[in-house]
Amino acid sequence: MMRIAPLLTSASLLAVIPVWQGGDRPNADRPDRDPPSRVGRLSFVTGAVSFRPGDVDDWTDATVNYPLHNGDHLWTDSDGRAEITVGSTAFRLAPLSAFGFLALDDRTAQVRLSQGSLNVRVRDLGDDESLEIDTPSGAVSLLRSGVYRVDVDTTGDTTSVTVRSGEAEVTAAGSALPVHREQTALVVAGNSPTYDVHDAIRSDDWEDWCASRDRRWDDARSARYVSRGVIGYEDLDDNGDWRETPDYGAVWVPRGVATGWAPYRYGHWAWVEPWGWTWIDDAPWGCAPFHYGRWVYVGGGWAWVPGHVVARPVYAPALVVFVGGRNWSLAIAGGSGVAWFPLAPEEPYVPAYRVSNRYIRNVNVTNVNVTNINVTNVNVTNINYRNRREPDAMTVVSHETFVESRPVNRGVIVVPRDRLDEARVVGATARVAPDRRSVLAQPADVETRRPPMYVMTRQVVVQRQPPPPPVPFAAREQALRARPGRPLDDATIATLRARTPSTSPGTFVRPAAPAPALAPAPALRPAREGLPPPRPARRAPPPHDAAPPASAPVERPVRPARRERQQPTERARPQEQPQPTERPSRPAAARAERPAPTRVPAPAPKEKHAPPSERPGAEQVAPRQPERRPAPEERPRKDRKADRDTTKEREPS
Repeated sequence: MMRIAPLLTSASLLAVIPVWQGGDRPNADRPDRDPPSRVGRLSFVTGAVSFRPGDVDDWTDATVNYPLHNGDHLWTDSDGRAEITVGSTAFRLAPLSAFGFLALDDRTAQVRLSQGSLNVRVRDLGDDESLEIDTPSGAVSLLRSGVYRVDVDTTGDTTSVTVRSGEAEVTAAGSALPVHREQTALVVAGNSPTYDVHDAIRSDDWEDWCASRDRRWDDARSARYVSRGVIGYEDLDDNGDWRETPDYGAVWVPRGVATGWAPYRYGHWAWVEPWGWTWIDDAPWGCAPFHYGRWVYVGGGWAWVPGHVVARPVYAPALVVFVGGRNWSLAIAGGSGVAWFPLAPEEPYVPAYRVSNRYIRNVNVTNVNVTNINVTNVNVTNINYRNRREPDAMTVVSHETFVESRPVNRGVIVVPRDRLDEARVVGATARVAPDRRSVLAQPADVETRRPPMYVMTRQVVVQRQPPPPPVPFAAREQALRARPGRPLDDATIATLRARTPSTSPGTFVRPAAPAPALAPAPALRPAREGLPPPRPARRAPPPHDAAPPASAPVERPVRPARRERQQPTERARPQEQPQPTERPSRPAAARAERPAPTRVPAPAPKEKHAPPSERPGAEQVAPRQPERRPAPEERPRKDRKADRDTTKEREPS
């Protein structure tokens, strides 16, 4: 059991009015409007990977540890790979893949894949959770924990869904196709989508890489100390050590940090809705220790205290306290600065964004005994913060470094201790308004590889209707300046949304249900064995017993009668009916053995029953010869009698 050194008494935290910027109170009676307790972390990047926030139309280089949410998009170029973790689920992108979040909250993860390959590892999927991958051909619902692969070809016409373990369902045009373990389903788009299911395709080098990333999760020793819902716990083993302390229990100490290293100093700040100012750490392990738990200076260095293990830990943008105020300024170029320090155990985090009382309790439950302390009634200015006086705990930068997302460690300002002591606590956010560079999380515009526009504007089929895309930052910027450091409330966002029509590519979606005029999808074919793996970059042909899409007229079957009329050497009279031997399924060699047409058609029965060896080929058509009258002995008896009667009539009398 972790033991906490008591710093605060319950009496000092109870029955006091919280200090809210501008006099606002949290939205205590609307827990359904709380921000999500989880985000999508960009946990790995290699090669050229580009990022576009949901509320900005510009692309920039992707940044490790950036928190992804609704409307955000990623593009991996020809040499790029990326990994996104959401709780206990990992999404991995192969080169030339276009990925984005349509919806992400505590129970729903809905993403779009308009091109490329996506590998998904689902560790835990509750009965009330939904995980959906929307593609141009159909919506893929992952129904169980397992490993899945989804491929979309470069044309967007064909989607391949492979289930390594688990179970999935593909929905398109109102029809649902189940895909079971070790199966691959091909879905070809069109007005009448076609399907095919066969044995799973063989694994390749990219899937082997994904499996190696999964093993880091499975073998992580840090899972003994933190919940698997803590985003980024798998990176702690390779970058630090766990130690037991008498006051805080198990703590994690980073390895290989610079001299004078302090938490929240080696990284930059970004403006991420709906949380506001968010810390983006530079270290590959810099997610879990900066969005969960607390930091403490112990044993001559800094250590991270994860706190109690809970089933659903709540993500926080930055567990720090800002200091400053209107009367606190620095003698630097540009005027005032921004300063902060990390929270210690048993020090509550009171968000600056609007949340319910339940949210405040949940975000603090791992490190604050919420059964003894009423964290919803905390005056943040009256707390005796422990880390405020620890060595190098306070970090100070200029206003420009903070707002423009510049590297903090390169712009640290040394401030005398007496000046720091004069600064008063202002809360969990800086009273600074963001600009466009704050949203892009880049200090300057850089040349970035962008996906083709036709890839980003492709429609995807959705089973669940996603929420509307974020309001563009340009439409919110003026309102954000009126309340520096505070995200906008729901009423203001609704007003701005009504005034600003959305043009985001993320809105190009269509429901899975068909229009009334469209025909239902054809019956599914049984699974076949021994088929070669599909090629994502090439359109796969539809099954031969299913109707092809209306958008591909060259693949429509030709009616047999029309095909016969297109051959001038086999022209038939209008009254003639096609023979049974003229079915389209008959081999071409058999059709070539039919008798050649003549001006006077021969009786059908005789031609039908003629031996195949006596039937002339179509290429043997020749001018008609005079008809030879057979000898009487070669003809039937009744015909010879008719000849004798004719001869008698011709004899002279």
